[in-house]
Formats: sequence, structure tokens, C-alpha cells
Amino acid sequence: MRKITKVAVTTISIALTLSLSSCYGSGPDAATRMITRVTDGNEVVISNESNGSKVDDTAADLRAVNLLVVATDDGAGVLVGTLVNRADETDQILGISINGVQAVISGEKKLVANKPVRFEGESANAKAVFPGVNLVPGTHTELVIGFARAGLVKVNVIVRDTHDIYAGVTSGAKLAAPAASPSASPAQ
Repeated sequence: MRKITKVAVTTISIALTLSLSSCYGSGPDAATRMITRVTDGNEVVISNESNGSKVDDTAADLRAVNLLVVATDDGAGVLVGTLVNRADETDQILGISINGVQAVISGEKKLVANKPVRFEGESANAKAVFPGVNLVPGTHTELVIGFARAGLVKVNVIVRDTHDIYAGVTSGAKLAAPAASPSASPAQ
């Protein structure tokens, strides 16, 4: 009887150890490795086959990464993210909107093959501002991007506030460095 009890306790202990130590939950099929969308922005691949909006005989192949909107203190929203055209043919951003509010887009709008269009950040070459959209940080909103070749694309993006890495995001143009003050006054 004692021997059966020891075997049962040992078996139960080994089973609990394996199940509680996540030995079965790791590896290439682990649930945590399958997460593709995090709070740092949404990602979408845009092709004629995926959105059903083939404009002509050439294929659209765009990739949008790290898309999100930063809500600024003045009620505007600012797009953050990168668009890359992976097709041979040049595409173009025709418009971007949130809740019917069109973005004021400045900078690069043409999507040349494998040349990223970056909204915000140190290497930004474009800016999209949604004036008066009044978004609430921590919520999601639908972003609509219109392309000349790829058509309309709708993406659900997170709204962030102007803290942490988004502290420098503003609805205005980037501030230029202040002009140097004259070192000496002219002699009389």
C-alpha cells in the first residue's frame, strides 16, 4: 500500500511539474510567438488579391507597418508608421482619413518601389495630420488610406497619447533649430 502511494505521489508530482512549467507551451507553436499585432502599431499587407480592388492589369503590393495615430493636445491626430511599395510600378497616396476627417498630407506621397514613406520619426519624409479629430488615447479607430493603384484600404489602428516615445509628435511642422545669436555687436 505504501509503495502504491509513493508511485501515485511521484506520478502526480511529475505531471504537475511538466504542466505548470510550460514545457508543452514553448517552441515554434507557442501562443506568445503567434502575436503579430502589438500596441506599437498595426501591420497590413495590401495586394490586389487581398483587398479585391484591382485598378488595372498591374499588381499592387504594399506593406504598411507600425501604423497608429497619436492624439495631440490640440485635438488633432498624427499618423505614425511606414508604407513600402514592393511592386515594380510606382503607386501614390491619394488621401488618408479618420472618421471622415481628411488628413493634411505633406512631404512624400509617391510610393516608389522599395523606398519607404515614413510618417514621423527621425527619418520621416512625410507627415499626415487630422485636424480636430479629437481621438481618445487607448482606443482604436478606423484609418482609411486611398492609393492610386491599390485602391482603398481600411485599417483598425490604436490611438496613443504624446508620452514616452511619442512625446515629440506634434500636429505642426518640426521646429527648426533656433538661429545663432550674433557673437559681438557691431563697432561704432
